[in-house]
Amino acid sequence: MIIINVKENESIDKALKRFKKKFEKTGVLRQLRARTAFQKPSISRRKDVIRAAYKEKMYGNHTQQ
Repeated sequence: MIIINVKENESIDKALKRFKKKFEKTGVLRQLRARTAFQKPSISRRKDVIRAAYKEKMYGNHTQQ
């Protein structure tokens, strides 16, 4: 359970923003969306490999000459 202590003289908007940030960090919504439809483990691994290859291509070993 997420607990947000509202500080004195703090607006509700700021407290709500802190709550949203903490909630996003927990990953509950992401996990809920992932569980709505079953995905085979092989497809998950394949997506992970493709994502890793993309990241390596974009941000990986850039050598300057």
